[in-house]
Amino acid sequence: MAKRKVIITVAPTGGMANKSQNPHLPTQPDEIIADVVRCYNAGASVVAVHARRPDDGATCDAAIYRRINEGIRAQCDIIINNSTGGGVNGDMIKPIDDGFWEIAFEERLKGLEAGAEMCTLDSHTIIASFAGREHLLNTAPSRCLELARLMKEKGIKPEWEVFNPAHILQDMATLIAAGYDQAPYYCNIVIGAEKGFQGGLPYTPQILQMMVDLLPKDSLFCVSAIGAKQLPATVHALLLGGHVRVGLEDNLYYRHGELSTNVAQVERIVRIIREMDMEPATPAEAREMMGLPRNDVSVRPQFAIA
Repeated sequence: MAKRKVIITVAPTGGMANKSQNPHLPTQPDEIIADVVRCYNAGASVVAVHARRPDDGATCDAAIYRRINEGIRAQCDIIINNSTGGGVNGDMIKPIDDGFWEIAFEERLKGLEAGAEMCTLDSHTIIASFAGREHLLNTAPSRCLELARLMKEKGIKPEWEVFNPAHILQDMATLIAAGYDQAPYYCNIVIGAEKGFQGGLPYTPQILQMMVDLLPKDSLFCVSAIGAKQLPATVHALLLGGHVRVGLEDNLYYRHGELSTNVAQVERIVRIIREMDMEPATPAEAREMMGLPRNDVSVRPQFAIA
């Protein structure tokens, strides 16, 4: 009997942490490329890429993304997933009224311009609180539509990034029903983010089970758990038939008091997967499971904003 294949995503950088918190965090293109190749060799089949400026500030600059993407692709066939969330500093933020900062939508769109097979689609509006500032991630319904439409035009598979049930049941469900994605749908359930993201939920077995139960039919899911919840929540994802994400974007530590590397986190989840009598999916297997390359680009459904 064939073993179940598990898609392992590595998120090496993110848009929030910095080297002062963990010197192993790769931020510049050559560092990111080298780390991704090591993680691919260890068993990762997808990489969630965030870009940084030369000063390590967050960016979605297509030229920087393209340099990273092309460098990765020259050395391995891992699936490349570029962020359209960006981060909470650098190019990504601008001041708005009442003391808030906005994560600039026009900057987020640049993540679609670098030839990735997948991009994150944050189909929600939230407040992210970091470094004493409140950052508005405004993804109004019209902006959800624009992201989904552009991904469809460019043949990019969306990774639906969800933090709570409303993110599944509102815009994600509406856009899928309107034809802006094709089954299988790939959903990244972000959990344990309640301290930094208004609307984020803590990890408990009951909460994760609820989120999985609400997913549309024909969905695949992975779980991104923040901080110390990473290990129990990713093991739970495996028990629920899902896939996993690890990496320094989500958790800077291997265990309490011990800083981690991306490769160490990939190697650990590979060991766990094999101890559970499963196998990491290769990039080719993951593409087949996820419906890549996307082939529904010619469909142009209509979508009405209520």
